[in-house]
Amino acid sequence: MTSTTPTVPAMTRPSRSAPRPPSPVPVLAHLVIWGGAAAVLALWWHDTPSVVGAAGWLTGAGRITGLLAGYACAILLLLMARVPLLDRAIGTDRLARWHALGGRYTISLACAHVLLIIWGYSLESHTGVVDQTTTLVLHYPDLLKGTIGFLLFLVTAIVSARAVRRRIPYETWHLLHFATYLAVFLVFGHQLSNGADFTGNRTAQLVWYALYIGVAVLLAWYRFAVPVRRALRHRLYVTEVRPEAPGVVSVYLSGSGLAELRAEPGQFFRWRFLTRGMWWAANPYSLSAAPHPAYLRITVKASGGHSAALARLRPGTRVLAEGPYGGFTARRRRTRKTLLLGGGVGITPLRTLFETLPGEVTLVYRARRPEDLALRGELDAVAAARGAAVHYVVDEPAVYSSPLTAGALRGLVPDLAERDVFLCGPPGMTEAALSALREAGVPRRRIHHESFAL
Repeated sequence: MTSTTPTVPAMTRPSRSAPRPPSPVPVLAHLVIWGGAAAVLALWWHDTPSVVGAAGWLTGAGRITGLLAGYACAILLLLMARVPLLDRAIGTDRLARWHALGGRYTISLACAHVLLIIWGYSLESHTGVVDQTTTLVLHYPDLLKGTIGFLLFLVTAIVSARAVRRRIPYETWHLLHFATYLAVFLVFGHQLSNGADFTGNRTAQLVWYALYIGVAVLLAWYRFAVPVRRALRHRLYVTEVRPEAPGVVSVYLSGSGLAELRAEPGQFFRWRFLTRGMWWAANPYSLSAAPHPAYLRITVKASGGHSAALARLRPGTRVLAEGPYGGFTARRRRTRKTLLLGGGVGITPLRTLFETLPGEVTLVYRARRPEDLALRGELDAVAAARGAAVHYVVDEPAVYSSPLTAGALRGLVPDLAERDVFLCGPPGMTEAALSALREAGVPRRRIHHESFAL
């Protein structure tokens, strides 16, 4: 295969930008989210002059959980709308964790709402639970659609449970997750038709419409319109696929006006390769070389059907790229000294940061075997060019092995507690590293963790 890209990407001078203070956006986001929840509770309080008897308490609790579940649905969609301000200031991985945690709360609230309303109405009308359920579903406006939406939420929750999620491909899970949009659409009408806090309250209805329409506009713009517009503008295509290590390949891509993407080292795109068997899935892969006006590069390990198929891509294959996404960039740096700690293919975003981060930078790269150290030649070249230290740690052979502990890390980096740490790797490795770093005295605010378990 004829190479159309440089063997080693040209070195980029490290940025001279000074460390930045922590962004206030995460704190403000929390305040806004919880402030909205408080406003929802205030709506119930305003519309509830009194609560009488067991039926009244159960129905009141059902209304509260229903209102909070409806509000949480809008917030869940907003967190995954890929709004650049939130994505850069908070980080895609942190937004995904908030989304996952919020999803568990939302499902719990929705289940509580259903059970409490049925129970409360049963006591009030002196009927059985089954009869009351049938009456509600079949005779209340929009409640049949609401029931279908609730069941779709349950299906989404089941496939997102950790035990199930590990057993299905990312592409399948991602496709099934789109059922959430349909579920929210079906449930929305039920909220306004049956919710006692909305019927007759025009102001509450308008606010609810504004919340959902606003989120829908953001979703439509950032998740659909912007990617399509960028695809037409940049016309990305594959130029070369190059083996890097056993089961690891680099994919080089070119196109028009790549500098306009304003990608930063450490960020990722969601890539959709327009070839048979791959066009329907958009998977997140980090840039493994600093963004260049002429090309972009990703480096991927075969860990599933989609990632394994990248090795068979042909030059000229068209690509749709959504992004850039992620806050795993130099913007998170708080000090002038940095440790980059990577494991396996988690080296990809760290490779770009190793080349471009200013100040004193040390890289620790862990892998199972020496041959699994992808991009090692480039890392050595970067280290030599900027006078930085790079440490390779492998599990096999055992003579080169080193435990991932606070003591072992301090042995490699004596001033560890004074540094920012950028961490990226497999889940087991990152969990052990987080523990070791905290034990070594690195403040939590200076540990920057990237995870693609989205």
